[in-house]
Amino acid sequence: MAKRKKAAKAKSKAAAKKTAKKVVKFTAKKLAASNGLPRPSAKPWGQAGRALDGVRILDFTHVQSGPTCTQLLAYMGADCIKVERPGIGDITRGQLRDVKGADSLYFTMLNGSKRSITIDSKHAKGKEILDRLVKLCDVLVENFAPGALDRMGLTWEHIHKLNPRMIVASVKGFGPGPYEDCKVYENVAQCAGGSASTTGFRDGPPLVTGSQIGDSGTGLHLALGIVSALYQRNRTGRGQRVLCAMQDGVLNLARVKLRDQQRLKHGPLTEYSQYGEGVPFGKATPRAGNDSGGGQPGWILKCKGWESDPDAYIYFITQAPVWTAICDLIGKPEWKTDPDYATPPARLPRLRGIFDAIEQWTMTKTKFEVMEICNKQDIPVGPILAMKEIA
Repeated sequence: MAKRKKAAKAKSKAAAKKTAKKVVKFTAKKLAASNGLPRPSAKPWGQAGRALDGVRILDFTHVQSGPTCTQLLAYMGADCIKVERPGIGDITRGQLRDVKGADSLYFTMLNGSKRSITIDSKHAKGKEILDRLVKLCDVLVENFAPGALDRMGLTWEHIHKLNPRMIVASVKGFGPGPYEDCKVYENVAQCAGGSASTTGFRDGPPLVTGSQIGDSGTGLHLALGIVSALYQRNRTGRGQRVLCAMQDGVLNLARVKLRDQQRLKHGPLTEYSQYGEGVPFGKATPRAGNDSGGGQPGWILKCKGWESDPDAYIYFITQAPVWTAICDLIGKPEWKTDPDYATPPARLPRLRGIFDAIEQWTMTKTKFEVMEICNKQDIPVGPILAMKEIA
């Protein structure tokens, strides 16, 4: 019996030694080799190249939406080859020109960090060059009118046959549907995407915004779609089509207004100033002037000098956590405990009067003085800055 125990013990020790021999110490080098990823760079941060180094873009874009996208990719390190029409180039080279004989700022602000080439796609040699570029590049980006790329002979089937890894990315005005063949520009996209109907004052017409959310906004969305497709290609080994419609891009940026449309089914939008004014809501999200798009009420208020300076204004938010500080600042300490003002729900029907009282205080100071004072109290405000002040 004792001999059996000794034999079992010996076997156990041998098995333990055998197992111990199998233990592998994973170094960074072995881990990198096992998962196919490169070893972490030893170079200082910012000196290991840009994110899209090695990616080559065949850029058929023009005007603003497409060039916004490809310029962002170029900024990230992609080699952007911009294809332009012989003798004409991108139409924006000559639009809104401020220096005679030079490319316009409109063109240069959207096409920096790119290389340009002119190709006649109707000429046999031009077609040959385009096919060579398709084979060499990773991404083709275009914002032609619907069907233009196909008429050039660059159908998806032709491109994918030449280069199965090619990603073809397009900006169009509308997505698939009855309007997909319609031509769209910036303000058309704003109007069709729900932005204009919700911008402006309640008693005025719809307004387009000064921000280029239709063109540049869609370019931003397309750039994200492209880098996502590039990442997926690492797994699948093949390219894909990426489509971004300008109407969809605007709607995504106006999503809080779509949210409010859904909320309207369940009652009035209490954070809108018209609620406090007793004005009934209709069936669609209304124009709300300078009301905040979030749950914290806000408004644009006059500051010192507003009589002669069209931008002497500040956006002031009555955020709940700093309400007591606001009351002290504007000389209304009694509002801190007054049941009509002490809580956010109680203040909602009285917003117009509250902002009138705050404005009496902001009008005694410049917008920068208001910002300095409020920031010390953690009160969120934003001065209305003219382009001259920002540039």
